[in-house]
Amino acid sequence: MPDEKTDAEARIAELRGRIDDIDCRIVDLLNERARHALEIRELKPAVHWGLYDPKREEQIFENLAKCNKGPLYSDNLREIYEAILHVMKELRA
Repeated sequence: MPDEKTDAEARIAELRGRIDDIDCRIVDLLNERARHALEIRELKPAVHWGLYDPKREEQIFENLAKCNKGPLYSDNLREIYEAILHVMKELRA
């Protein structure tokens, strides 16, 4: 008869494997996002836009809140995305 500890350890290992896979997908998506952000940065001078657009950042936060189905709170997502946006601004092509 399998014991509860062994079952829990196996389940934890399975879930950690899934998290590792998700983390790799997140990295792929962040790199895709970065490529698009760099392309936008290259286009902005042609339309005489500044590099920093606080209105666009607020749109991003609003969009995140709209598509958020939890369990993360919108404030959590905002905090995460503030870090992401900071890094994106620092990127060099």
